[in-house]
Amino acid sequence: MSPRKQAKKPIYNRIRVLRTERDMSRAQLAELVDVNPQTIGAIERGDHSPSLDLAMSICEAFELPVEAVFSRTAPQPMSKELYRT
Repeated sequence: MSPRKQAKKPIYNRIRVLRTERDMSRAQLAELVDVNPQTIGAIERGDHSPSLDLAMSICEAFELPVEAVFSRTAPQPMSKELYRT
């Protein structure tokens, strides 16, 4: 992403986790949302922020609401949620 197009606030996502849970490859998700698999990789790494249309398509592919896939705050590891001390 070029410096002038970077989001002012980061957008975190759970795409990799969701794909893994569903035994789905980047190529399979990319085909469902009509993009290149490299685009999915760039979004997963945070190197690219998806357009609203692409974000909605990704959420539809997972059958989840936007807030379950994308967030302005970094997701916490499940271990922190499950094993609070």
